[in-house]
Amino acid sequence: MASRVLWKGAISFGLVHIPVALHAATSDSGIDFDWLDKRSMDPVGYKRINKKTGKEISRENIVKGIKYQDDQYVVLSAEEIAGAYPRTTQTIEIENFVSNTEIPFIYLERPYYIAPINKGQKVYALLRDTLLDTQRVGIARVVIQTKQHLAVLVPSGPGLILNLMRWGEEIRSWEDLDLPPEGAKAAGLSARELSMAKQLVNDMTETWHPEKFKDSFRDEIMALVERKAREGKIETVEQPEAAEDSAARSGATILDLTELLQRSLRKGGAAAAADDKAPAKSDTRARTATRTTPRKNTVKAASRTHAKRAA
Repeated sequence: MASRVLWKGAISFGLVHIPVALHAATSDSGIDFDWLDKRSMDPVGYKRINKKTGKEISRENIVKGIKYQDDQYVVLSAEEIAGAYPRTTQTIEIENFVSNTEIPFIYLERPYYIAPINKGQKVYALLRDTLLDTQRVGIARVVIQTKQHLAVLVPSGPGLILNLMRWGEEIRSWEDLDLPPEGAKAAGLSARELSMAKQLVNDMTETWHPEKFKDSFRDEIMALVERKAREGKIETVEQPEAAEDSAARSGATILDLTELLQRSLRKGGAAAAADDKAPAKSDTRARTATRTTPRKNTVKAASRTHAKRAA
């Protein structure tokens, strides 16, 4: 099945724009149980129910509120909420680059493949190979369907992956957890215990083969579905027609690469981009909070595969 384009825009760093398209990098393999009315086999959907009265209410009688204190809410109008939406730019705006060992896995949320469009292959390859050679990843902001995301641009194999990230304030601290102290001596581990543990880890170490691991629950459920279907135990359910997806917006146009690189270097890289772009950045950007997080398990592994192939 051909990969569907989810979003079109451009990667921006310094004065360089790379026209790209966003593709889903994962698919949900879990079991999706639909609700059905056992009397008529009609689909059962979500209803707007007043939790106090138990009665269904109409859409026009629903307002949106943010909990302020225990039982107190602040109601926001549709206009106020719309005014706080981030500005849609169709741009993956790289704000800085960091070492590929600095971002813990806990920040990574959802990956997307990035592919070049509109003759952007050369500058796409330039960014990919530069990130690989410097062992860097790009920290960016991107707006997808009116929602602003923090993201990291990671080179992996022949392509670039945009991994949406959690904001700093979304990461819970583990200071309240009862964890053993860091370091073998502080944790009371003996040299013999460490030696045996390392030997066991080495004995169980294999090359990573993702196809080896299967969702056993999904396989069992689907085997049950196939068996019941062969026995004729099938119900007919009439589903409402789904609305067609809107067409993706057109991508950005690439400019002369050498000239843009030279201008970016002369004017200070990414800082010059803010002076050359007319629209101002949105004042409603979410702020990230500094948290104490582990330095292990970083995105470095994502780019290691391509480095090995190149070697």
